[in-house]
Amino acid sequence: MSLPHLWFTKVQRRQLLLNGQRSAAGKDIDPSPVVKLFIPDGAATWLLTELDPSEPTRAFGLCDLGLGSPELGYVDLNELARLRGYLKLPVSRDIYFQPNRKLSGYAADAIAAGRITV
Repeated sequence: MSLPHLWFTKVQRRQLLLNGQRSAAGKDIDPSPVVKLFIPDGAATWLLTELDPSEPTRAFGLCDLGLGSPELGYVDLNELARLRGYLKLPVSRDIYFQPNRKLSGYAADAIAAGRITV
């Protein structure tokens, strides 16, 4: 099984939690995605910006299940760890992902295209 805690570097996890703390404090934030997760043999992609500080297996970001309707929302990392693609490959982190805009920019582009475009 793919383990959620292995998807993030220490720096990424710290940034995800910091964004989650800012959001939980009621601050209106629009950070750049911190990490991109995807299924190598499927169409699902997640651009995550924060972890819930009180429930760190709950992440927020742009979620695209490959069905043509990406949306902003929460995802349970334990559920992602159980997902598999067509060839049974688990969710992986894109180690080459470098964000170049805020989450709202990715969301607007994804809604227009019907999928996350990076």
